[in-house]
Amino acid sequence: MATYIALLRKETGSDYGVSFPDFPGCVTAGRTLEEARRLAAEALAFHVEGMLEDGAKLPEPSEFDAIMAQPENADGVGLIVELPEPTSKAVRVNITLPKRVLAKIDAAARAARTSRSSFLAMAAEAQIRLASGRPRIWRSAKKASRRKATRRARA
Repeated sequence: MATYIALLRKETGSDYGVSFPDFPGCVTAGRTLEEARRLAAEALAFHVEGMLEDGAKLPEPSEFDAIMAQPENADGVGLIVELPEPTSKAVRVNITLPKRVLAKIDAAARAARTSRSSFLAMAAEAQIRLASGRPRIWRSAKKASRRKATRRARA
């Protein structure tokens, strides 16, 4: 997994801004330092995925000292950001959700400063991680109550 240097900047009264000297135009911001770090990793992954889809070659990671020696970077704090392995191409899907659930998803995505699709993908991946080793977590409530009723009837 490659690592790239991100530059973190913060002015009074503003969010934490993050940019990548090796990827001009790849920028993000977060209200907190932790949010900025998380969004930096997402921004880098998204930017690189777009470059790969366009057939562009990724730059070799620059050395930290070389980045910090440039005068325009003197006011930044260097962060190391790992570039995850490229993800597979996104596939468009059609799902049906209750209107109130969709409204909650959209509100949470806005709060996380991400798209609905990214939010749903991250939520699904989090649930998959939680469920690993516990296959019964996906059982629906209706099926579970039917099983309980069947067990009671047999007893």
